[in-house]
Amino acid sequence: MAVQPPAGIGLVRNIVRVDADPPEPLSRWLWLVKWILVLPHVVVLVGLWIAFAVLSLVAFFGILFTAHYPSGIFRFNVGVLRWSWRVAYYSYGVLGTDRYPPFTLADVPDYPARLEVEEPGRLSRGLVLVKWWLLALPHYVVVALFVGTSTSTTTITSEGVVVQDGPSTPGLIGFLVLVAAVVLLFRGTYPHGVFDFVLGMHRWVLRVTVYAALMTDVYPPFRLDAGGRDPARPERA
Repeated sequence: MAVQPPAGIGLVRNIVRVDADPPEPLSRWLWLVKWILVLPHVVVLVGLWIAFAVLSLVAFFGILFTAHYPSGIFRFNVGVLRWSWRVAYYSYGVLGTDRYPPFTLADVPDYPARLEVEEPGRLSRGLVLVKWWLLALPHYVVVALFVGTSTSTTTITSEGVVVQDGPSTPGLIGFLVLVAAVVLLFRGTYPHGVFDFVLGMHRWVLRVTVYAALMTDVYPPFRLDAGGRDPARPERA
């Protein structure tokens, strides 16, 4: 069930398209060492997310004065989100593939995890002042439930590399991925129901991330679109 956005924000539709192939036959044990294998990506992504934050601030002023998101910054930031999503899918965000993610901002159509964001046209100069902190607050509560918080760790989630100190609160995504990992270890298969639900939560998080990063004025729906195929993507003929 979709919830209508605040008045004046526009129709609910999917600006962010997140797809993932169902897990192919996976190694029973590789997930135990992926935290080591993914370290090079963590190092790169930390730098990319710092750039993402700085460029988002530049984009804020660009929207405020021109009502447009700078195209070059938009493409770079989408690339950071795309890279982060591939790494999250490979590692402990999903554990959905054993295929090592490529080091690139570009789209990789044959990789099992893919992300696209529709580039906006004209954006509201007024909304840019409030949507990332005020209008998005209800979504932040849901996102916190999904991803939780970490303590003194570097965590790769679908919205980026998060480094935090403080009390640790596990998120629903992490709990379900742990369940999937244990099932994979003992049965050699990834539970499809868990996969579908985890993908739906990541899809929600990424939609909110794009909205909070000022990349769209379309308010993200309060809707869990489960499964690997994004409902925004039409079926092939």
